[in-house]
Amino acid sequence: DCEVICCCIDVGQKEELDGLEERAKACGASKLYIKNVVDEYVENYIMPTVQADAVFEYKYLLGTATARPLIAKVLVDVARQEGATAICHGATGKGNDQIRFELGIKALAPDLKIIAAWRDPKWTMDSRESEIEYCRAHGINLPFSADNSYSRDRNIWHISHEGLELEDPSCAPNYDHLLVLSNSPEKAPEEDVHLSIDWEKGVPVALNGEKMSQREILEKLNEIGGQHGIGIIDIVENRVVGMKSRGVYETPGGTILMEAHQQLEELILDRETLKYKRLVSVEFAELVYAAKWFSPLREALTAFVDKTQALDYIKVILLKKVPLLLTHYMMKISLHLKLVIYMIIMMLKDSLLYMVFQLKYVQ
Repeated sequence: DCEVICCCIDVGQKEELDGLEERAKACGASKLYIKNVVDEYVENYIMPTVQADAVFEYKYLLGTATARPLIAKVLVDVARQEGATAICHGATGKGNDQIRFELGIKALAPDLKIIAAWRDPKWTMDSRESEIEYCRAHGINLPFSADNSYSRDRNIWHISHEGLELEDPSCAPNYDHLLVLSNSPEKAPEEDVHLSIDWEKGVPVALNGEKMSQREILEKLNEIGGQHGIGIIDIVENRVVGMKSRGVYETPGGTILMEAHQQLEELILDRETLKYKRLVSVEFAELVYAAKWFSPLREALTAFVDKTQALDYIKVILLKKVPLLLTHYMMKISLHLKLVIYMIIMMLKDSLLYMVFQLKYVQ
């Protein structure tokens, strides 16, 4: 018999953390750690990914993939503090997270044993439905109903949804039932939104002229982007384990930041650097998705990206008007030269494209 110590890493799950202490003790744990690392997550994991313009398979902004290495790092820290000999995780045997947790842990603490319950021969639950039934039988109250039992992962950067009707590629997502952070585009306000974001060395430092931490800027952009239906994607991705998986992702604030940053680089970087950085962006995304955050190559790519981030004293003003995005740049450089460029970019949301596909080809 082993002493069990529970550990929850707070990367911005919000109300999902409520009631964890009681649940941990009810399950037999001797203690519970709740480690708030939201600022570290934003500054050391999200922003390097934004600076790299890293997008996996055209759409996915790596919301889950960027959080897992930090979670692994904190798990190792707690294990060392408590003198633990093993770390146990609940990731399933068919997903990416088992790889992300285990490679992260082994990169930092190769001596620690890893217990993966889902891969244990004694584990008999083989579906989300069987897990729900187990909880009912053992008096464990779940904070959702069976018809809302999507497999979800939430942090300050995004929330993902998998399962239920999304398992059938012929079914359109029921956004009214599904979404957590966002309005559907159909229910978004018609009014324009004016935003200004100040950047220094490739990271945001102020929103609408007010200095804020990177976390505070992202939280505010999540509110604004969510209200206006920004950053909802429906994607079928190729998992590390070799299977395809469909998911709906909400990344409202992240989509605004990523788009703004990419357009800043269009303005500033020279042709050859921009061309090579696009290659780096794809490789960076592939590495992060495949659980190689702590790899020498990812670190080397970050060193290259850092060299390209001379994005000081830049202000981006976004005017959102469906389906247009008007971007107004103002850049101050050493000789007080002011350059103003106006660009109009057609923005067709993925959800709207999917609806057109459904109407034209499926129904």
